[in-house]
Amino acid sequence: MSKNVTNKLNRAIRRKAFGYETSETVEEYALVDGEMTMVKKKVSTKEIPPDTTAMKMLLDLSVDTDDEMSEEEVKREKIRLIRLLMEGLNETSEK
Repeated sequence: MSKNVTNKLNRAIRRKAFGYETSETVEEYALVDGEMTMVKKKVSTKEIPPDTTAMKMLLDLSVDTDDEMSEEEVKREKIRLIRLLMEGLNETSEK
């Protein structure tokens, strides 16, 4: 999936997860002097509440991306853990 599509999906999920406001316009037309003319226009604002399914999806996405490590990071972490294990073994054998 392209980066552009992924970004659009992330924005849509985030918007749905946090809720948003939208405006709705209703126009009423009538026949006046043989022409259709707008006689009434009503603009209202609606609040769309947060969606729990979108919240969960957003959390899952953020956990997945935050937990991923590059190959180089995995190698460095492996070396760090091996060093810690070796130090622990050395301390144990010295006692």
